[in-house]
Amino acid sequence: MSFLTLTNLSKFYGTQCAVDKVNLSVEKGEFVTLLGPSGCGKTTTLQMMAGFVEASEGDIFLDGQNITHKAPNTRGLGIVFQSYALFPHMTVAQNLSFGLEMRSMAKAERVQRVASALALVHLSDLAQRYPRELSGGQRQRVALARALVIEPPVLLLDEPLSNLDAKLREEMQFELRQIQRKVGTTTIMVTHDQTEAMSLSDRVVVMQAGRVTQIDKPYALYENPQTPFISTFVGKANLLHGQVKNHEGDCCIDMQGLKLPVAGGVWAEGQTLMVSVRPEKIQCAAPGTGRLEGTVKARFFLGSQWLYQIETALGLLTVTCANNESLPLHEGQITGLDWSDAAMRVLP
Repeated sequence: MSFLTLTNLSKFYGTQCAVDKVNLSVEKGEFVTLLGPSGCGKTTTLQMMAGFVEASEGDIFLDGQNITHKAPNTRGLGIVFQSYALFPHMTVAQNLSFGLEMRSMAKAERVQRVASALALVHLSDLAQRYPRELSGGQRQRVALARALVIEPPVLLLDEPLSNLDAKLREEMQFELRQIQRKVGTTTIMVTHDQTEAMSLSDRVVVMQAGRVTQIDKPYALYENPQTPFISTFVGKANLLHGQVKNHEGDCCIDMQGLKLPVAGGVWAEGQTLMVSVRPEKIQCAAPGTGRLEGTVKARFFLGSQWLYQIETALGLLTVTCANNESLPLHEGQITGLDWSDAAMRVLP
């Protein structure tokens, strides 16, 4: 059995199903993220793991023990809340020491544990400051240290970076991952930010309307989305529609005269299919070349790349190109568009 297992975990509020039969197995030391839009059930799932919300159905096993109905304070889990929930009247060191005191730990060991945890998050010099005297990033690290100081079997992170500005959030992503790898604590994180999920996780659990729709490693999830929702929620995607045309043993999808080869399944003649193509997989080419051509309707400069919206016979396509020595396209300019067969993903 895996270190942490959710079996048919469900939560109902009256007749409304917030979480529907979630099954998940997490190995010891693994970093797993629950990813999805607001209202998809990811936070409720995390709160059931923590014991703050009672499960309506299913079981939660931790290291072989059923903890489904255990009180939160007996589960021994470390939790970092979105708001950090630091005690404002306590210093940084006192915030960290509080949980150890509740466990009746000897003072000498408490002092040593607190010092080690503060060193881990690079806050040893701020031990005597109060939360109000810290920056957002520093408060986030204090909350993380407070969760880790009790040496929990599982660390639960509820949108831990959402209150930080963009630059600090990116910095904290790397720091959080480094700390988790160094400590080796099994970690479950909830976020709606796909960049956080992809950069931090060993595996990502995509949730939609209370259900798990795909569990995969970040690269596999991005390259092989299993639903139209995932293809557009995890990154950007152009969704193209067409009908299957079988000719002399070859299967292709006909999109208003543009015939594209299709692989990965047995498709019936005339069946409607949806194909996903990532914006960065499409290359701009000279007019009249490539698979089709279009007119640049809008362009956006994103620093490292240009994002174009290009009107084509297949509709409006999004294309991203690296900001390199090539001259950018201008609005109104006609361009050819091309992509490889391998860039296409057939969606159910």
